[in-house]
Formats: sequence, C-alpha cells, structure tokens
Amino acid sequence: HDKVPSFEEYPYCLPVCRNMKDLVFHPSVTFLVGENGTGKSTLLEAIAVAMGFNAEGGSRNFRFSTRASHSPLHEVLTVQRGLKRPRDGFFLRAESFYNVATEVDHLGAQGYGEKSLHELSHGESFMALVMERFFGNGLYILDEPEVALSPNRQLALLARMHDLVRDASQFIIATHSPILMAYPNAVI
Repeated sequence: HDKVPSFEEYPYCLPVCRNMKDLVFHPSVTFLVGENGTGKSTLLEAIAVAMGFNAEGGSRNFRFSTRASHSPLHEVLTVQRGLKRPRDGFFLRAESFYNVATEVDHLGAQGYGEKSLHELSHGESFMALVMERFFGNGLYILDEPEVALSPNRQLALLARMHDLVRDASQFIIATHSPILMAYPNAVI
C-alpha cells in the first residue's frame, strides 16, 4: 500500500486493490471470482506482467504490443516465488487472444497444433493452445477462459488442467464459470 500513489486513481481505486495486503496462491489451482468491475482481470494482468509475461498474453518470450492498455498495477506489486521455478508458462487473456494468435502466425511458432489458431473456431483455438502448448511444470495464468468454451469444452479444460497439475503445474484463473470453479481442492 505504501507504493500506491493514490487510492482515488485507477486501478488503485478498484476493490481488489483497496482491500488487498497479501495474496497467497494455492500451489495447484487458485480462482479469482467476483462481480464485474471488482478488478479480477486487472489483478491477473498485473501479476502476469510482474512475472515477466507479455501484457496482451502469450509466453514470457512474446514481446509484441498491439495497443498498450494495461494498468500500472504491476509496478506496485511485490511478487514472491517459491524455490522451484516453473519450466513453462503462459498468460491467456480472452480479450486479446486474437492478437496472440496473430503473433503466433507472425513468428511461425510451432507447438500450437497443425493449423493456424485463426483457422479454428474461438473455442477450438483455446483448446488447441491448452492441449498443444501447455507442457507441464508451468505457471498458467488464465483470464476468463470459459468465454470461448462450451460446457463440454470447459469439462475438457478441467481434465487437461488436472493432467497438468499432476505434472507440477500451477493455475491462477479469473472466472465466472461454476463449471471451472468445481475443480477439486482449488482455492476460490
């Protein structure tokens, strides 16, 4: 709180900023849940940027910018990591996933499936990312992944998350989906 210039300015005026001191994440799955406008996505974005991810999404190696719209919240966060550093990681933002898919095409990146993510439906491209690009022993920060997914695909995402958690992965997810929040032993 001592780093915040003013709690009257955005994003510090958001409830998530005003009321937070320390936030400890479950080693496997943590869900951030709340009403629209409370700051879930803003906080998730700030955590991702503070951890070295691109503000629009992607891995730590993505360095593109379509339109800088992220808040300065990452500048006042103090991130403490465990002893074990994840091998893999990805920040998925539903609202800028199109830009990430475009960057994947631009880079000619491998590991996202056989087709361009743009040649798939929105939900299929999300699932291709999770199935083909998430390798395990990783930190996966997902902002409202359910936006693109049918109920059956949300269940498929839960199954994939479970496989990745068994492979030492950690998920931090902002969601409104009761299906996703049903993941066993997660912290909500």
